[in-house]
Amino acid sequence: MPDMSASVSLAMTHLVPLAKEVDENKVTPGVLGFIVFAAMAVAVWGLMKSMSKHMGKVDFKEPTDPEQTSAAGTGKPSSTS
Repeated sequence: MPDMSASVSLAMTHLVPLAKEVDENKVTPGVLGFIVFAAMAVAVWGLMKSMSKHMGKVDFKEPTDPEQTSAAGTGKPSSTS
């Protein structure tokens, strides 16, 4: 593998002059911040759309219990009469 210190020193010589041009009192997220925010927004939108689709498939009615309907439907006489 090539020596990494040479590429690091080369990158530093090109990036340090760019860093001096930036106003030290002004900090902005820049393009990278916007791209990250947009990617997160698209991911949340996709998750919400998927959740909505899955929630549409859910049946909220409880199934009737077969034992309960057979006991109620037979009309058993109560012991209190």
